[in-house]
Amino acid sequence: MDRKTNKCSTKDKKCDILTIQGGDSIRPSELFVEVTGQTGLFNIQAIDNIPSIMRHGLLSNEGAKRIAHTSIAMQEVQDRRDVKTVPNGLALHKYANLYFDPRNPMLSARRNQNQDLCILKIDASILDFRGVVVSDRNASSSYASFYPPVIGIRNIDFNLVYATWWKDDDYYVEMKKKSIKCAEVLVPHEVPYNFIVCAAVVSEQAKHKLEAIGFDKEIVVKPGLFF
Repeated sequence: MDRKTNKCSTKDKKCDILTIQGGDSIRPSELFVEVTGQTGLFNIQAIDNIPSIMRHGLLSNEGAKRIAHTSIAMQEVQDRRDVKTVPNGLALHKYANLYFDPRNPMLSARRNQNQDLCILKIDASILDFRGVVVSDRNASSSYASFYPPVIGIRNIDFNLVYATWWKDDDYYVEMKKKSIKCAEVLVPHEVPYNFIVCAAVVSEQAKHKLEAIGFDKEIVVKPGLFF
């Protein structure tokens, strides 16, 4: 990185430091760990897609469309994402999306597919990539706000993001909690495979399936992470 301009060179895939308002400088990943106590971000993925991810990285929706893959996305949500653009950024489908907490409404909606899913943990340093954007709730929501990582980390309600549950007696409050639970980190185009730390699965059966296709990272059986 050019220290005078605070910009990455064309050879760099990520900036060392992002300058925030007020003149302070801090790595987004460091702030994230400091604020949340967490060390990773997450992607809910079909096990069948892992060989492709090992070759190409974790791709955006637009990138994944160009190769054979198994989609676990909810179509009504994808229809909203397809026509949305991040302010001062890219079309939403040009970002690979990660969750702060994988035990969220998306995973709940796919509970019948647990044996065919894995949860990929991504190193928090992905937040330091140039062009990364953070949303304070599901990015498809019309109420979503988008921020540079440092500012976003300081604005997101992590008490709701990491809450055990999002149910509420008030329907509108529940919808708000549900959306915030799915706050996202949006990475332009792809997450390189080497940023994947490990995978969690629901059972030994799912672990064997993941091992059989050649996944070379740690695999943890965590049924309590699933619904």
